[in-house]
Amino acid sequence: KQAPKQWHDKFDHTMITSGFKINECDKCVYVKETENCYVILCLYVDDMLIVGSDDDMIKSTKNMLKSKFDMKDMGLADVILGIKISRASNGLILSQTHYVDKILGKFNKEDNTMSKTPLDTSIHLSKNRGEGISQVEYARIIGSLMYLTNCTRPDLAYTVSKLSRYTSNPG
Repeated sequence: KQAPKQWHDKFDHTMITSGFKINECDKCVYVKETENCYVILCLYVDDMLIVGSDDDMIKSTKNMLKSKFDMKDMGLADVILGIKISRASNGLILSQTHYVDKILGKFNKEDNTMSKTPLDTSIHLSKNRGEGISQVEYARIIGSLMYLTNCTRPDLAYTVSKLSRYTSNPG
């Protein structure tokens, strides 16, 4: 039970002694800044994303980590935690279209139609008075959509919030 905590404590110590600061809002984000460049390291269990403004600083961070931990450099990130990263001339584009397609396929909803708004404003939701559908499947769909709202689709938050009110007896 203590192994994950011990590993994280060791990782924290390694990062701090290497000049990184732990982000106060998210304890798994580490930042190192110099006068003209920076490196940000995001840690999620055993996955890591390193971004920065200077290639040499990124390489030195990777070398420092390789000297302390057994790790494999996967190169430029294209997908992490279900989020696709695309490079554009003016920055990065984060997308979860492949995750959405996977959700739609998993719940047999491939026949989706486009909508200008995430929730049809003419639909008024009410408590289900008849026979309910599978509560477990409904909760899984809501959970999958919640992951989208937390990562790349905050525009769906209102809709997911409305729909999640009906998980006890979905209809």
